[in-house]
Amino acid sequence: MKTITKIIATSAAVVALFFSTNANAQSRNLGIGLNVGAGTSTGYGLVLGGDIRYQFNVDKQLSIPVTAGYNNFSIKDSYGGGSFGVIPVKAGAKYFFNDSGAGAYGLAELGAGFGTNKGSGTSFVYSPAIGYAWSNGLDLAAKYEGYSNNGSIGFAGIRLAYGFSL
Repeated sequence: MKTITKIIATSAAVVALFFSTNANAQSRNLGIGLNVGAGTSTGYGLVLGGDIRYQFNVDKQLSIPVTAGYNNFSIKDSYGGGSFGVIPVKAGAKYFFNDSGAGAYGLAELGAGFGTNKGSGTSFVYSPAIGYAWSNGLDLAAKYEGYSNNGSIGFAGIRLAYGFSL
């Protein structure tokens, strides 16, 4: 599983680099987001995290986001309590449903999640979302983020972010 995760993460980085060097004069956006959600697997409670996203615009409707962050999963007391962290690194595609570069969009990302607890290893990460981006930089999305490594965990939640042009 580790080899496939490394291959996917490397492929995502190569795709992002390809689009960044071929986007010419397209504007690039940086976003900072807060993730809040609920664990979807038995025993997991609140999930809190943050991320930073660099978005390569292909045109007004399509962009290639590269996202890295940190998510903290709380474990319910009835399952031993505590928490653990994951550092997801993802790349994907974001498509706006109109040609203004704002409004409703769909997003799909894939990548690797690096566990911060000893022995937690690396997971395959997948994250679909639907959201709405305002022209003033605010962005709100409903998302699911799943981690797969000898079993699966995930969370359903929201991402509230602010984006700005570099």
